[in-house]
Amino acid sequence: MIKQVDAHFYASEQIGPGDVAEAARLGIGTIVNNRPDGEDPSAPQGNVIEAAAKAHGLAYAAIPVSHAGFSHPQVDAMAAVLARADGPVLGYCRSGTRSTLLWALAQAKAGAAPDEIAAKSAQAGYDVAPIRAMIDALAAGDD
Repeated sequence: MIKQVDAHFYASEQIGPGDVAEAARLGIGTIVNNRPDGEDPSAPQGNVIEAAAKAHGLAYAAIPVSHAGFSHPQVDAMAAVLARADGPVLGYCRSGTRSTLLWALAQAKAGAAPDEIAAKSAQAGYDVAPIRAMIDALAAGDD
C-alpha cells in the first residue's frame, strides 16, 4: 500500500508492475528501490520494477538497504534523488520502513527539524525511534 509521508515522498511495501501504474496516476515522478535484489526471490526484482517505471515515464533508482543498517553513501544517494526528482518520490522495500527511515535521514541531513520528520513519518504509520539519535546528529550537522 502506497502511503504519503509528505508532499514530496511516499513509501510502500514491495511493489509490482501494477503498483507502478498506480504511482504514475498519483503523480509520482521517481521510484526508489531500497530492497536488495534477491532478498525475497519470489518478489519482483529491481529490473522488473525499473522496466515498469520506464514504461510509465518514471525515473528509477536503486539504493539497496540491507538489514545491516544505513550508511552515509546511502543517505547521500537518497538526498541526491530527492533533490533532483521531478515530482514526488516513492520509496519501497519489504514494509516501507527502510525507505521511510532513509528518507528521514536524508531530510535530517538537509536540515529538516527532527520532530517534524518524526511527526510526518508517524502520520504515515512509520516509527523513526530506532534511528532518532542518527536523525538528531545529522540535523545538527554532526555527520
